[in-house]
Amino acid sequence: MFHDYSKIMIKAGDGGNGMVAFRREKYVPMGGPAGGDGGRGGSIYMRGCATLHTLIDFKYRRHYKAERGENGMSKNCFGAAGEDMYLDVPLGTVVRDEKGNMIADITCDGQVVLVAKGGRGGRGNTRFVTRADSAPHIAENGEPGEEKTLILELKVLADVGLIGMPNAGKSTLISRVTAAQPKIANYPFTTLTPNLGVAYPIPGEDGFVIADLPGLIEGASSGIGLGHRFLRHAERTRVMVHVLDMSEYSDRDPLKDFEIINEELRLYKQNFMARPQLIAANKMDTEGSAERLEQLREYIGDRYPIYPISALTGEGVQELLMAVYNTLLTAPPIEEEAPPQEDVRVTVVRDEAPFVIEEEEPGVWRVTGKRIENLVQLTNLDNEDALMRMQRTIVQMGLEDALRAKGVEPGDTVCILDVEFEYAE
Repeated sequence: MFHDYSKIMIKAGDGGNGMVAFRREKYVPMGGPAGGDGGRGGSIYMRGCATLHTLIDFKYRRHYKAERGENGMSKNCFGAAGEDMYLDVPLGTVVRDEKGNMIADITCDGQVVLVAKGGRGGRGNTRFVTRADSAPHIAENGEPGEEKTLILELKVLADVGLIGMPNAGKSTLISRVTAAQPKIANYPFTTLTPNLGVAYPIPGEDGFVIADLPGLIEGASSGIGLGHRFLRHAERTRVMVHVLDMSEYSDRDPLKDFEIINEELRLYKQNFMARPQLIAANKMDTEGSAERLEQLREYIGDRYPIYPISALTGEGVQELLMAVYNTLLTAPPIEEEAPPQEDVRVTVVRDEAPFVIEEEEPGVWRVTGKRIENLVQLTNLDNEDALMRMQRTIVQMGLEDALRAKGVEPGDTVCILDVEFEYAE
């Protein structure tokens, strides 16, 4: 079963907690701290796989969670790192975030892209030794792993795309020139998913991949029918073959069909019209097709080359294939939307506010900010020494003064993430 769109939720592994421990060997008085760090959480990666051709696996399973890191142990033993998770996807998969921003474009077999980073492990009490405190009872919690909603879109990778109205004969054509076996019937929208095949116009030479793209209709560019899902698969094709139904028994006008399809392509993506396009005037074995062909040639002029064919009998198909083959030799590569590049430079933003204070309702205040939220996440709130350390850090950050300046009164509730504190002087 072909499936070309999925929405999944992923959660990288949390880091393991650091440990508070001390050396307890006999005859070693005051052995000192020996709590190990927690292991990092497992990350989640997308990996291209040439043997996959559909996103159907992501239809039945939509939640993925990587393994968390192990907690630190005594005797300065570190916890083991969580196992990374690899999600295999077919080539041509575009990964986007919930806002539609591209994260990755998987086009190569074995290509690996990080999509969710595991949290780092918390530090054990060995890490908090100072000259003033040689036996700290403080350890950090592990950092939470990244949590995201991802949108997966599959765009078929093909050199040539067969486009045209429903029932124009695209499936019959691809079944004749390749080993593909699409469903063929005499009614519109027989094909609901792309069919791929490899054509070899010259024996012994490399062939090219043809995609039979499902039939388009007027309004497809604005999403009518399954328009966007159909048009998406044409984005990577370098050459388009426009299949027109020339039969007089058809109730369609090939001239009008030609303009409708090209207009939908232009509205969906402007650069479609810059790609080489050939016209396959199909069903030339039927009565009245010759007259329609003359009308088409007069209307098209020299804008596009026209090849009269009969996909049913094979008439003219070889000439069309050779024309497509020669066109591909000079067709320019497709300019794809580039995923964001990772910037290896470190930029320090010194004027970024460490926190933002907002009053949610009378007596309830919400504090947000990456630095303050990270502090709360890493603090073991059940440990009195860790709480005292967090309080000192909050004072150093200026949060206490800022709360007073905002008008916070003793007894008010201060919320940071899902933790609520009662404010006191």
